[in-house]
Amino acid sequence: MQTQFVEKETLTQDFLPLNGTDHVEMYVGNAKQSAHFYKTAFGFNTVAYAGPETGLRDRASYVLQQGKIRLVLTTPLKSEGPVMEHIKKHGDGVKILALWVDDAYKSYDETIKRGARSYQTPQTLTDEFGEIRTAGIYTYGETVHLFVERKNYKGAFMPGYVATEGGYQPAGTGLLYIDHCVGNVGWNRMNEAVKWYEDVMGFRNILSFDDKQINTEYSALMSKVMSNKNGYVKFPINEPAEGKKKSQIEEYLEFYEGEGVQHIAVATHDIISTVREMKVRGVEFLSPPPRAYYETLLERVGSIDEDIAPLQELGILVDHDEEGYLLQIFTKPVQDRPTLFFEIIQRKGAQSFGAGNFKALFESLEREQELRGNL
Repeated sequence: MQTQFVEKETLTQDFLPLNGTDHVEMYVGNAKQSAHFYKTAFGFNTVAYAGPETGLRDRASYVLQQGKIRLVLTTPLKSEGPVMEHIKKHGDGVKILALWVDDAYKSYDETIKRGARSYQTPQTLTDEFGEIRTAGIYTYGETVHLFVERKNYKGAFMPGYVATEGGYQPAGTGLLYIDHCVGNVGWNRMNEAVKWYEDVMGFRNILSFDDKQINTEYSALMSKVMSNKNGYVKFPINEPAEGKKKSQIEEYLEFYEGEGVQHIAVATHDIISTVREMKVRGVEFLSPPPRAYYETLLERVGSIDEDIAPLQELGILVDHDEEGYLLQIFTKPVQDRPTLFFEIIQRKGAQSFGAGNFKALFESLEREQELRGNL
């Protein structure tokens, strides 16, 4: 099977209209130190906080923002409880992929009646800045989609949090919004996960890759891209495939001890400037592809606006589709377990996901796996 683009269907009534990603919440072992890392290395600023000072007794959360991206970093304050149990099993990782909706209660009802498993029943939170309504369901593994309705709220984040001002607020690195979030599921779970997104969320499978395309000498995977009807939210899903050695997906599943979010792709309008600044700040990226990749770049993708020299210097990959081209690069895992990492992406018209770079990407991942003794 070749790469398959699924033709856009005639838009029918969308029972789950989404406005985009509201925030991503990560459970981490030390939120204060993690916040410092994401601020220093990625250029986020702290905009809100919740913890013992605001009445929370079991956890502390820091809300970071850059452009339209919100990261919520949550840590447990005691040795027991759901946050600690999640970290004990998975290490630092994404717990909540929150979706911005106009009606959180209706979003919950529509997905529950289609088979979703409840994480949080609908609730309304209020303070002097207004109200926020939320409700949540489980998706793959222990990952959650939280529906967030904030049209009647004017505060920094949501009730229960206080706005933070002053202190250490470094300059940004040019990150704008979340482009997509990729999930890894277990063996033979792809079709089940795809059907769940189709039936429960009303998503469409807009792009598919199989192990004939995403492979190297040693490993392979299969991937399908799920999109909501207006295209504002995209969740590619990966499944391991048989290969001579262990794939990065298998390594993730082993060390995360289950299914979960593999990487978060964040967009920029100037990837060269963003990556250069992030490298200065200590962000580690995957090793660059061999020189031959750049020597044949223009033959593969056609003319581009950027000079090849800085792309090669930084290890930025380029791919194209019928609508344009894109530039992308991937960080190394951002914690000691080889699990979650980030993608930096700049789109110059292309709406695809870098299929032409999969081989180069996988070979870089395999070099890192070999160093860890996990290939």
